[in-house]
Amino acid sequence: MNIKHLREIKVGIVAVVCLFLLYFGFNFLKGVNIFSPVHDYYGVYAAVNGLTEQSPVYIRGYKVGQVDFIRYDFTQDSAFTVKISVNKDIRVPHGTTMDLIADGLLGGGAIQLSIPTAAGSAEYVSGDFLPTQVIPGLMDNLSAGLLGDLDSTILAAKAMIENVNSQLADNHLHSVLARIDSLSGELQTSSHALTLLMKNKVPGIVDNLDTMIANISVIAADVRKADLPATIARVDTAIDNINILFADVRAQEGTLGQLIYDKSLYANINTTVQSADSLLVDLKANPRRYVHFSLFGGKDKSDKKKKTTQK
Repeated sequence: MNIKHLREIKVGIVAVVCLFLLYFGFNFLKGVNIFSPVHDYYGVYAAVNGLTEQSPVYIRGYKVGQVDFIRYDFTQDSAFTVKISVNKDIRVPHGTTMDLIADGLLGGGAIQLSIPTAAGSAEYVSGDFLPTQVIPGLMDNLSAGLLGDLDSTILAAKAMIENVNSQLADNHLHSVLARIDSLSGELQTSSHALTLLMKNKVPGIVDNLDTMIANISVIAADVRKADLPATIARVDTAIDNINILFADVRAQEGTLGQLIYDKSLYANINTTVQSADSLLVDLKANPRRYVHFSLFGGKDKSDKKKKTTQK
């Protein structure tokens, strides 16, 4: 073997190694481990929601494979056929579903294998189609909630605008504004009157209150200076004397007691009053008799004439 053939062999070996490294590096960048055997499974979706080739495949958040390719046929309702590859040692029992989930907040997609805990002995084999479902992500839920709130807000704003338009059409707003203007004028007048009251009347009232408080202070000082115990003692003595007086009256002692309880004294007084009354009546009827008697110290001449005539 000459040197020329040896060089050609070296170049061929280097080319094969470079091709292998290129293939290995390309698959490594794609996330494919060419040294690890895998099983392939398929799923059909109506929409992929941002799922791309080389998207990860998870089981309970742990990456076990990737999406190999996505084929589409828009003449079908379920237009997308997705092929995934997972590690060969992963058992995929019946009841497992290929769930299309959101991966991250930027709208990317991923596949999650939901394996039941109480799985049977039957398993899917490589190349089988798995049942699929789409699980909305956080952004989808937020979008749905925001859209619902936005719809209700738009409806409320529309109703409010229609109400305002009806108020403007019926001239209610102008009447309300007019009432507000009148109320503002009344408030301004009341405020001016209150200002005048505070300026003119309140100082005099405060001065009168000060004078009254000063008088009350003087009266309180006089009361404090008064000898209240001596005054109370004198009042007690007077009350005791009154009690003694009433006790004597009840015991029929003294003039007042005799006057109240002695009926004969009452009868004598009554007789005296009646005699005085008769005397006054006679005095009114014959005043000359008493005048002549009082002047001459004797009886009336008319009485003498009456006696002579009688003889």
